[in-house]
This record gives sequence, C-alpha cells and structure tokens, in this order.
Amino acid sequence: MSAEAGPATAGARDGATRRVRLPADRRTPAAARAVVRSVLTESHLDELANEALLLTTELTTNAVEHARTELDIEVVADQIGLTVTVSDFAPGSGNELTIGARNDSAEIDEVSERGRGLLLVDHFASRWGTTYLPTGKGVWFRLDRPGANPRTEDAAGADPRVGADKSAPSASAMSELMQTAPELYADDPLPDFATNLLSRVAEMVGAAGGTIRLDRGDGQGRQVLARFGRPPRPGSELLRVPLTVHRPYAGELELDAAPSAYARPLAVLTAERLSLHLENDRLRRADVRRQVWLTFLAEASELLAQSLDVDLTMALVPQLVVPRLGQWCAVHTADEWGRLRLAAASHADESMLPQLHKVLAETGPDSIQARLREASRSAAQIPLGGPMEGFAVPLIARGQRLGTLAVGRHQRHRHDPDEVAVLEDVARRAALAIENARIHAERRRVAQTLQQSLLPPVLPVVDGIGFAAEYVPTGDDAEVGGDFYDVVPLPDGRWLVVIGDVSGKGVEAAAVTGLVRDVIRVLVGDGKPLPEALARLNETLVERGSGRYCTLALAAVGPGQGNQLDVSLHLAGHDQPVLLAAGGGAGFVGASGTALGLLDAITSPTATITLAPGDSLIFYTDGVTERRHGRELFGTDRLRDAAAPLAGYSADVVAARLRSAAINFSVEPPRDDIAILVLRNDAT
Repeated sequence: MSAEAGPATAGARDGATRRVRLPADRRTPAAARAVVRSVLTESHLDELANEALLLTTELTTNAVEHARTELDIEVVADQIGLTVTVSDFAPGSGNELTIGARNDSAEIDEVSERGRGLLLVDHFASRWGTTYLPTGKGVWFRLDRPGANPRTEDAAGADPRVGADKSAPSASAMSELMQTAPELYADDPLPDFATNLLSRVAEMVGAAGGTIRLDRGDGQGRQVLARFGRPPRPGSELLRVPLTVHRPYAGELELDAAPSAYARPLAVLTAERLSLHLENDRLRRADVRRQVWLTFLAEASELLAQSLDVDLTMALVPQLVVPRLGQWCAVHTADEWGRLRLAAASHADESMLPQLHKVLAETGPDSIQARLREASRSAAQIPLGGPMEGFAVPLIARGQRLGTLAVGRHQRHRHDPDEVAVLEDVARRAALAIENARIHAERRRVAQTLQQSLLPPVLPVVDGIGFAAEYVPTGDDAEVGGDFYDVVPLPDGRWLVVIGDVSGKGVEAAAVTGLVRDVIRVLVGDGKPLPEALARLNETLVERGSGRYCTLALAAVGPGQGNQLDVSLHLAGHDQPVLLAAGGGAGFVGASGTALGLLDAITSPTATITLAPGDSLIFYTDGVTERRHGRELFGTDRLRDAAAPLAGYSADVVAARLRSAAINFSVEPPRDDIAILVLRNDAT
C-alpha cells in the first residue's frame, strides 16, 4: 500500500453513504458505531459487522483522546465491502503519515509502539491509510467481503490478504478482549478482571501459562493478582511486560508463550488495559485512604481537645499513633533550658516497652536522645536510626518549642508520604492541645489561688457556737467565682457571720469580692454598727462604678439568756436563711433589703433571732437554689425540706448533707458557685 493511496470509493453509487460530524465526547464512539451499523444493515454487509464496529471504535476513540476536536465520519458501502474514514481537525504534518503493512512483524512492532489501536486496524482491514488535509487528518480503512475480488482501482497500492499469519487472533477474540471490563458492583473486581484478561490473551497467543503480579506498596511485596495455565518450566524464556502504573503500585505480566508477531503487542495491549483499571483502583484506594486519614485527624482533634489535663493529653498522643501510624511512639517535653524529658511512650508490642525506654534513655552523639534534641532545636523532621528506626517531629505551638514526637516505622514497610504528612499534622494538633492544657492548668492554678484568698482558711472554734461551711466552685474550675463567706470577731466579743454573692464571674468579680470582704472587716473592726457598715459599703461600690452588685447577709451572734444565742440579722438583697429548730421543723427568717452597688441609698431591716441549744441557722447563695435539673430548679422550698430531717445534727453534718442534696439534684456540673454556711448553738 503506497502513501498516496486514499480510501476507495468506487462503487459507492451502488451502495449507501453516510457523512456525520460528531463532537469530541466520550459518547462519540457509540454514535459512530450506530452510523456504521445502519450502513451495514442497509447494504446487506452484516458479515463485516464485528470487524467494522471494532475498527470504528478504535479510530473514533483515538481521535477523541488525542485530537480533542470535532470529527467527521464518512461511511461508504458498495457491493463487495465498506470504507470508513474518520477525520479530525487537529493540525498535523504530512511527514507524520502512518500507514500499516499487514503481517510484517517489524512494521507491526513499530505500529504497536505508536498506538495499539492501529495494530487492530492493520490486522483486520483489507487496507488502510492516513490522509493529511489543510484542515486536519483522516484515517480510513477498507473491509472487503471474504473471497471478494476487489476492483483494480480499489486495490491500488494494497497488500492482498495472502500469506496471513494463521495464528493471528480473530476479530471476535479481539472484540471480546477489548470489551472485557471489571464487575461494577463487586467488592474487589480486579482479581477476576485480571484473570479474565490473562486467560483471553493467553489463549489468543497460545501461551501455556501466565501470571500477573502486583505490588500495591503496602509492605506485602508483589502478590499474584491472576494466574493462568501451568507454572513456567525451568529455563523457559518468559514474555514479560511491565504494568504502566504510578507509584506506589508496580507490577508485571508474564506469559509462557512462543515468540510470534502478535504475542508481545497483544501482551502490551492487555497490560495497558489492566493498568488503566489498576490506576483507577489506586486512585480510589488513595481517596478512601485520605478520607480515612481525615476522619482519623478529626477524631484525634476531638479527643485531644476534650483533655485539658497536661499529663493526660501527653499520654493520649502515643495511644493515637500506635499502631496505626507507627510501631512505637514517644513524647518528650522540653523545659525552659531545652532539656528533654520523656512524658509518655507506647509500643505495639508491650513486651518491648522496657527496651524502648532503655534506648530512649541512652545518651551519646549517636543516640536517639541526641537526634531528638536536634529535632527540637532545628524545628525540623529528623530521621532516627539504630534499633528503633523512625523519625522525630518537633512539637511547636504558637511559636513555642514544647518538645518532640518520635515515631518508629512499621516492621513491614516504611512510612509513605501520606503517613508522614498525617504524622506531622498529628504533631501540630498534639502540640496545640498540650499548650492549651498548660494554659488551662495555669489558669486553674491562678483561679484556685485567688479563690482561696477570698475564703477563710479555717473557721474559728468558739465554745458554744458551731461553724461549718461547704464551698463548691463552678464547673469551670479555671474560673473564679463571686461567692464568698467569712466569720469575723467583733470588738464587743460577738462574732460576725458574713456570706455574699457578687454578680458575674472572673477576675473582675473576684476583685469586687475582695473589696467587699476587706471593707467589711475594716468597718466592723472599727466598731461601726452593721447598718452603717452596709451603707458605707454601698457607697464604695457605687463610687467604684464597676457595674457589679453584691448581695450580702450579715449576722452578729453573741450569748443571750441562759444557753441561748442572740442573732442580729441584716439582709442586703440576699436570700433568707433557714432556721432549723432542734426539735424539728425548718422555716425562713429575716426580711430582705436592697442589694449593694445599685442605688445610692439602701434599706437593710434588722431581724433579731434567738437560737436555742441545738438550733441552726443556714445561710446559702443562689448557686444552691438555682441548681438546675433540666428546666426544674432546686429552689428554696426543696432546700428547706432537705434541711428539716437534719434537726439535731452538728453544723458539719448539716452543711455536708445540704451540699450533697444540691449536687445530686443534677448530673451536670454546677453552673454557679455553691456556698453553704451553718451557724449552730452547740450549748448543752
């Protein structure tokens, strides 16, 4: 066949002709086949259907994939055969003309390197060629009926179908090979698909056996994906074709076949078809793996964020890493001088933990300790050698170097880039969680110190008078509350019981609490009457202008007649205390007044109460009465009812029982501070 030969159209007037322009779309090959099928049916050339449809699919698919332009398909049928021309509009050069010569092994190998589809065209077409035009190029093929005698002008330059390779594959076998596809809904369709491909190509080339091996880069090495026929004989030369897949995938196809013109091209074609689906499998697995890693990182972040304890957070990190991301893991923290201290470690094999601790404790220029210090100083990933191979990642949060995260590699494979990226992300999240836990611990320590400074370290011990108190801070133990209590000696020998609640929480509330506590101590220490002390304290809070107010209960208690105690009670917006009689029964006493810090003038009625031996007076803050269980409040009535059965008990018992009643009312942590102060007449 000469380069000048074009598609034969002689006799077209006696048959059918179709010309269609199709888009560069994945549906184009199917549309082209429909056009060819209609011409075959109309021209009664059904015996050419397999070859014609197969070659049309190859040419249109090639045009769509490589030219990426619209394409014209022309189908011309006559009495003895069919001519199909597929033309695209991509610019090309005439010296790129490709014309196949059937059954010449050297040229077939060359064609197979330029495109596997042209191998099929060369094999099945009576003749074929490529024509270059100013607007693009066209590839055509001619199919004649078996035994037909084409006209001389149709056969110009053609290689007659004589001397054909008797072992050449049939059109139906090639069609079945090209149409073989994985099962769409199978859990793992690749093994069956690979076995089907291998068996078909082995039968087509007469191979005694074949094997497809695949390494997915998961540490298991090359595994047999498909096998056909018998194992290769010792010393036999195998046809080996590598699979064209991307890392970490790698593999090859082996055939125990006799050399022939079609063995290698068909093996390469089969390997390429399998490689395409292996690439899809690799991408699908990579996507699934990334989704798993994202889920893992989200869960790790949630777990780390829930822990506000420094030691617990550092102990949690190795548990997250091992065994999913490493054989072992160790967290070291750095002090202000840069010295590292082992905070937590874990190993997939618990029996190896002592050895791991021993290796981590070793010192020297080549030790893991030295590599960890280097990672901490350089703020970069450092590989670890020796018996505990792996790498170290610095723990850095908000610019602060907190230590290192060391991870040992898996026994079967090294960390791939995705795992390293995930580990670096875990290190960042762990460092941030550790820093947050440290900040929270510092805030908790400051809050506890400040809160303790606002409460008396111990209550005084007084003959005949029992004092007891219970204090429960809010559920956020890093936040200082505004509730306080105190017992202060008066100049006249009596004792002043104080309980108050400053609005709000935090440092500002604590500052107002400290102010109220100190002003009261100064005023009553100077002998000021309680109404005047309350008035002066109100003036101070109003002048301060902080916007915070305070409720207060003051009770001056001293000896009365006989064994009784006289109590002078003043309430400044505070809840009424509960009087618990020794003989049973509980009720509220006192008259409410004006809270401090809101108005220029206040009222604080005085109530005089007599406590008989065994009687108790119970003071509390709104953290008790406003304790919630869903929408229900603990309330003052429930407090009174809880106190009634405690008649006759000591002040310590009464305070502890009421605290338990309030706490057990709800499973939630307290939203407000709980303060209970009990004054009891202990005279007998």
